[in-house]
Amino acid sequence: MNPMSVTHGNFTIERVFRSAPARVFDAFADPKKKRRWFAEGPGFHLDSFAMDFRVGGEEKSRFRFVADKPIEEGTPCANDTVYMDIVPDKRIVIAYSMSLAGSPFSVSLATMEFHPEGEGTRLVFTEQAAFFENADGIEMREQGTRELLSQLAAELGE
Repeated sequence: MNPMSVTHGNFTIERVFRSAPARVFDAFADPKKKRRWFAEGPGFHLDSFAMDFRVGGEEKSRFRFVADKPIEEGTPCANDTVYMDIVPDKRIVIAYSMSLAGSPFSVSLATMEFHPEGEGTRLVFTEQAAFFENADGIEMREQGTRELLSQLAAELGE
């Protein structure tokens, strides 16, 4: 990509969890729980995590990659999120940007919908993203999101 280029992409992932919508939603809303499954995952060294779960609130994480990722070990990464819409147990909409070694590489709008399914939850995760030069692209973002949802399942004991 040249320095002025931008690539757009989107994806939707649907995943069913055995836990009720309120419990799955809580894993996104509770800072201690979210930190465990979202920010403390394998492949990263977490430097900081702060979360203010309310409309207009922010979530910020700073971390560095470790050797098992496709990015040089120790490279700093930042995730800056703003909560745009929250409907308890139903929906979360966020806008977030990511930067690598201080250079922005993506900006996204993501929606999480929590639908009852039997005694469990069908989570519908939809993301629209703009990727800048040197970005990993939509395929890697979707793969990373799938990995995060697997970590969420582990947090829920599934």
